Amino acid sequence: MTTPNCRRPARIAVVFTSMAAASVVAAAPALAAATLDITGAGSNIIQIDYSCDGSAGVASIQAMMGDPNADRPAAQGIQNSVECNGSPQSATVPLTTDPSQPPLTSGSEAQVRVALVDRNGTVVSGQAKKFTVP
Repeated sequence: MTTPNCRRPARIAVVFTSMAAASVVAAAPALAAATLDITGAGSNIIQIDYSCDGSAGVASIQAMMGDPNADRPAAQGIQNSVECNGSPQSATVPLTTDPSQPPLTSGSEAQVRVALVDRNGTVVSGQAKKFTVP
């Protein structure tokens, strides 16, 4: 008579959990090098506060805004003037509307997504928030 080995799946789960925890701990210093906070959003501009080290490789701030339930943003923008010296910075990202999408109306809810992006298009740090369109 054979009995199923119940300990094997538990060991596998422990190994994968340990590997995931180790990768998060190893990535934590890189993630700590850049932060951002969306401080305001209007129909054609997004304001953010950010901080990044020169070693983070940030090349631009990219933003999009739209209806939280839409499949595409109603407006997008890029700010290529980024200063990464470890000190707090503020920036505005001008938005260009997408004529194929319904415009955001005053008083409607919009989801705003902003990211610090490196030269390869990889997100270094990002944030999403909901705002009421003024």
